[in-house]
Amino acid sequence: MGAQWKAKHREAAANAKGRIFGKLAKEISIAARAGADPDTNSRLRLVIEQAKKASMTKETLERAIKKGSGTGSDAVQYTLVKYEGFAPHQVPLIVECLTDNVKRTVAEIRVLFRKGQLGAEGSVSWDFNHVGMIEATPDAPEADPEEAAIEAGAQDFEPAEEGATLFLTETTDVDAVQKALPEQGFTVISAKIGYIAKNPVTLTDDTQMAEVEAFLDAIDCHDDVQNVYVGLAG
Repeated sequence: MGAQWKAKHREAAANAKGRIFGKLAKEISIAARAGADPDTNSRLRLVIEQAKKASMTKETLERAIKKGSGTGSDAVQYTLVKYEGFAPHQVPLIVECLTDNVKRTVAEIRVLFRKGQLGAEGSVSWDFNHVGMIEATPDAPEADPEEAAIEAGAQDFEPAEEGATLFLTETTDVDAVQKALPEQGFTVISAKIGYIAKNPVTLTDDTQMAEVEAFLDAIDCHDDVQNVYVGLAG
């Protein structure tokens, strides 16, 4: 949970799948600013691979690339904005948004943070490591994540959801490591740059945990929110 917040059962709902596609399309558009050719744009290549794994159609993918590269008739300029603060019970979090209207997004995020605390830039990011995050599943039961991490060049690894492993890398090594993992018996599900909490908060009270989860669900469901990184143990 500390690596990246994922709303429960989000992928099982049709409207949630639409949100996932929307987030991926924005990521593709942002990455395409540096060039529409994935062979020479490693960031774009990573997001395209993630979109394909999510079953995004070729038409949707190409439209997103054209929007970002400025070659399409409906080109859109997205801005990446980051918010830092606390969920209820002083749980630190970093929220990344992609928006075509920063003023609107700021106002709406402030409303969502009313049950928490919106901080200034740098207020909690000092307590997070900025890392490459590669989620992968073993191709066979005997696949060893520790050995795979060493051989592929990852810095560390930790268990992820549904039997997957989260491999952590330097931000500059994401592309190389995600290419090397299949040779070590792992199929890459997603690869990105994100944040890992250094000192995640532990909550033992069920009521407090429910309040934090409700707060995070509301943040995650906002259309402009791309990623939510939470300093919460468990």
